[in-house]
Amino acid sequence: MTTEETARTTRPETARRSPEEPARHTAETAPRLAWAQHAPEVYKAMLRLDTAARKGLDPRLLELVKIRASQLNHCAFCLDMHSKDALAAGESVERIIQLGAWEESRHFYTEQEVAALALTDAVTVLTDGFVPDEVYDHAAKHFEEAELAQLIAAITVINAWNRFGVTCRMVPGHYEAGKHE
Repeated sequence: MTTEETARTTRPETARRSPEEPARHTAETAPRLAWAQHAPEVYKAMLRLDTAARKGLDPRLLELVKIRASQLNHCAFCLDMHSKDALAAGESVERIIQLGAWEESRHFYTEQEVAALALTDAVTVLTDGFVPDEVYDHAAKHFEEAELAQLIAAITVINAWNRFGVTCRMVPGHYEAGKHE
């Protein structure tokens, strides 16, 4: 195809750009609803619940769990937030990247983290309508009962946050690490 033919048959937005030309991103969408402004008591209750759920859990483990649930729920806002918070807490970029395929990348994580990630997957995606005994039992081997209760609470809370984020189409990319602590 000649250059002239390419120019006639290629839409401008899909045409190849020269290496010097900066890539153009798609337009940022606006959120559907600023739910926290319209339901401030619910938002405040969620913040209190989140604070209570995180007690006694390692901050890096907590962020891995939040990122994983957010991946499964396709919550871009929460992925942005918790990836930045994980990095600020000392988590490595490599381990964050591998979370999407943690089962194949188990060697990046401790046995306790693997148990927490498996539990996160099971609680987040209730495929069979329940958390399988083997997943729960594996987590119970790696966490004291009080710690396990906190972990289950943290998984449940991030799933609730994800539902707000996805439903209201909260916009990712503007969060600064530690902003909501």
